[in-house]
Amino acid sequence: MSVYDQIAQARSSAIGEIEQVDDMESLTALEPMLFGKKSTLGSLKRLMSEVDEAERAEVGQALNQAQTDVRDAHTAIKERFIAQNRRFQLETERLDLTESLAANKRGHLHLVTQTMERLEDVFVGMGFTVSEGPQAETDWYNFEALNLPAAHPARSMFDTLYLDLGERTEIGDGEGGEATNILLRTHTSPVQIRVMESSPPPIYTVCPGRVFRRDTADASHMPVFHQIEGLVVDHGISLTDLAGTLNEFTAAYFGGAIRSRLRPSYFPFTEPSAEFDITCVICEGDGCQTCQRTGWIELGGCGMVHPNVLANCGIDSEEWTGFAFGFGIDRLALMRYGIKDLRDMYTNDVRFLEQF
Repeated sequence: MSVYDQIAQARSSAIGEIEQVDDMESLTALEPMLFGKKSTLGSLKRLMSEVDEAERAEVGQALNQAQTDVRDAHTAIKERFIAQNRRFQLETERLDLTESLAANKRGHLHLVTQTMERLEDVFVGMGFTVSEGPQAETDWYNFEALNLPAAHPARSMFDTLYLDLGERTEIGDGEGGEATNILLRTHTSPVQIRVMESSPPPIYTVCPGRVFRRDTADASHMPVFHQIEGLVVDHGISLTDLAGTLNEFTAAYFGGAIRSRLRPSYFPFTEPSAEFDITCVICEGDGCQTCQRTGWIELGGCGMVHPNVLANCGIDSEEWTGFAFGFGIDRLALMRYGIKDLRDMYTNDVRFLEQF
């Protein structure tokens, strides 16, 4: 058998063994037999000294080509095994991060957003506009313009979150002097101040939005919650107009069986001030555990806008009078839907949220 036949036979044998391998481990075990000194093609290299000098170059070229073919076949099957192993690894380690929902289910607005939009619709239907303002406010808008100067004891009603902006911020603002602190608003009343500053009376507006206080989360409190406040400034506005407006709102939102009442109270930005109660939505006034057998549930606060607040906004309290009211949107959602724990609305449990 000529040396060329031996090279061809060794090449075919090596490629045949490669093609019969089933996995990467077997291919690795076969490599010494393919490329080592004891391999068939490796043994043929030692015969080069016995080949005629005239043919030595041609035989060497044939031997090198055979080795190249074997290496190409080895590389091709090795890459195939690597790809197979990679696909297997990806499949076994695959994590399905998609949320599985029934085909007929679609996302919808959060319960708090639904409640806010319903409230806005009720008040717009009563002739109010909707106003919004920044959530990061100055001390002036959040407190001082609302008749709560730095030393006012009523500030203890608000556990305020102040913002660290890296340096002392001083913002001049009209008659109230300088506001030297930036904070997350504790109520939406600053929006009322901004409306009165920018728009001349008559004013009929509601101010919904997110507010922040240093509260510990429990069944009835959250550090981040939502309020809606109303403001009316016009000629001849009296406490009777406030009571009538709240009665109209209560009937429109809760239904005719639910009524409202006012109880004397104190707020620094209104005078006189009152608490706004509604008939218990659970027992409709008969008395139950929710209303502590009284038949009434406290909803929010209200009163006639304090003359100092009007003066801080450049409005003449001798010519114009007004009233303001406010209540928690989250609390109202709890009462309307009979939810016992405020935290349930913010755990993002789809099983809970899809009920509303």
